[in-house]
Amino acid sequence: MTDPQPCPIALVTGGAHGIGRAIATRLAADGWGVVIADTDQDRGGEVARILAEDGCRAASFIAADVAREDDVRHAVRRAGGLGPLKAIISNAGIMVRKPVTELSLDDWRRVIDVNLTAAFLLAKHGAPLLGAAGGSMVLIASTRALMSEPDTEAYGASKGGLVALGHALAVSLGPDVRVNTVSPGWIDVSDPPEALSAEDHAQHPAGRVGRPEDVAALVAHLVGPDGAFMTGANLVIDGGMTRKMIYAE
Repeated sequence: MTDPQPCPIALVTGGAHGIGRAIATRLAADGWGVVIADTDQDRGGEVARILAEDGCRAASFIAADVAREDDVRHAVRRAGGLGPLKAIISNAGIMVRKPVTELSLDDWRRVIDVNLTAAFLLAKHGAPLLGAAGGSMVLIASTRALMSEPDTEAYGASKGGLVALGHALAVSLGPDVRVNTVSPGWIDVSDPPEALSAEDHAQHPAGRVGRPEDVAALVAHLVGPDGAFMTGANLVIDGGMTRKMIYAE
């Protein structure tokens, strides 16, 4: 018997919970090997174990702070050692919500480093492996790149930066590597799911608040063969909220 072909490998940062976990789960179900990089060792290890038990041939977890270049370099090498690295999902993110007059420079830098600089580092170290495999990157931004609530300057700046970084990388790394950005709106990442009101759902033109699986399905499309002509795009997945005009009554 011949050895089975190595499965394509996806590196998912922030894969221990929420959107990242849903992406890792969806890709594993689609036949990908998945490496989860996260600071939460307990939950990240549990996700990798569950994926392995469900049949994922290359499910593993690596503890990594994506704001640290050494950690990113190590995570990319680890993923690339398991098979052809065909996808990097830069999903890890944090928010510090403070009035701008109270936001420390350390807070600002930490948010920018985790949310934005990490994507640059993943591209820097991952591009050669992705190019060799004909792979792609997906950067998880937010509709906060396009609209804001008060006291979210660092978060908004980081997500806006991801949208710009995404199309810059697409031009620089193409045609060998495709790069797209996904901007989710309100996605209920609570575990167990939060008890949301009828009004919460009804305000969305799609009729409900989003679920992590909605974002995961879009990411799976982008990194799969059906997304082969997609690059440089920012895809908003928000149930239509950024297209809805809202006036005070």
